[in-house]
Amino acid sequence: MSKKSQMDIFQSLRKDVFGALEEAADFDAILKIEAESLGKSGRLTNILKSLKDMPSAERLVIGSTANALKKEIEEKMKEKKEEIGKKIKTEADKAEWVDVSIPGKKIKRGHLHPISRILDETSAIFESMGFEMVEGPEAETEYYNFDALAIPKNHPARDMWDTFWLKEPKDQISLNDRSKLLLRTHTSPNQIRYMEKHQPPLRIIVPGRCFRYEATDATHDFQFYQLEGLMIGEKTNLAELKGAIELFFKLLFKDKNLQIRFRPGYFPFVEPGVEVDIKLSQSLEWLEIAGAGMVHPSVIKAVKLNPNQWQGFAFGMGLDRIAMLKYKINDIRLFYSGDLRFINQF
Repeated sequence: MSKKSQMDIFQSLRKDVFGALEEAADFDAILKIEAESLGKSGRLTNILKSLKDMPSAERLVIGSTANALKKEIEEKMKEKKEEIGKKIKTEADKAEWVDVSIPGKKIKRGHLHPISRILDETSAIFESMGFEMVEGPEAETEYYNFDALAIPKNHPARDMWDTFWLKEPKDQISLNDRSKLLLRTHTSPNQIRYMEKHQPPLRIIVPGRCFRYEATDATHDFQFYQLEGLMIGEKTNLAELKGAIELFFKLLFKDKNLQIRFRPGYFPFVEPGVEVDIKLSQSLEWLEIAGAGMVHPSVIKAVKLNPNQWQGFAFGMGLDRIAMLKYKINDIRLFYSGDLRFINQF
């Protein structure tokens, strides 16, 4: 090929590349032009590869011209990339610009569920009284849910807790009472779990969800939230129990004139056991609100403590019913309905 023909190829290549760069609208177009001209199989690259087969005099001229064109194309591509980069930045700045004179939009805020609200409030009150909040599993064992709480198998008191039993794992042939699983019927199992790992004196509350196999109506559901309390010491007594519960309800309902009374009640894991009633200052009726009593000596023994040295009280209350009373809700099923019209009121 003559030098003139070779120079025509350079002119044609330059015209094609510069023309394509003028029309390029984004970085992808530039990369495509770069690959077609300067890539491994690009037009100019192929010319440079062919230099080794040319006579030395021709190689000098063609090589010098090719390198000069390569440098010129690279500079033109750099200029085009900077131009497109500035354009993209300008468009981005315009998109991010905010007209502060436009009226603001009201942001929808989430709502705490009433059970979450009452749980937070009750926990905060007891924690201010020196109680520690602890948690336990919802899938419990028969041992912790019943046996360690003085409710052995075939005990008539088990009828008080209609239980959801869980199926045994297929790979396990049989389960003993200590490992047989159920959905906890109360939060009391955590009394045992905590005392097994901690030495008295101690004060704890255990909020959590419980389950009982019973029909649902306006005041009953198969799932509910309970708050368990436990205090163990050398001289803990019923007077301290009454004082703690009375102070709690006065703070919860913000009612200094709230009255409280104990009535005899039966719970297998306390002796004596009491039912707790309250009467708000603006009410004429007594309301049953909790169950409580002094921890049964057999429960103390179950965690390898000496009942002659340690004694304590325990109490349990339904958070759902407390929330119903505090927020004037007439149907417990509303808590679990998922109806946002109900939730958005809180």
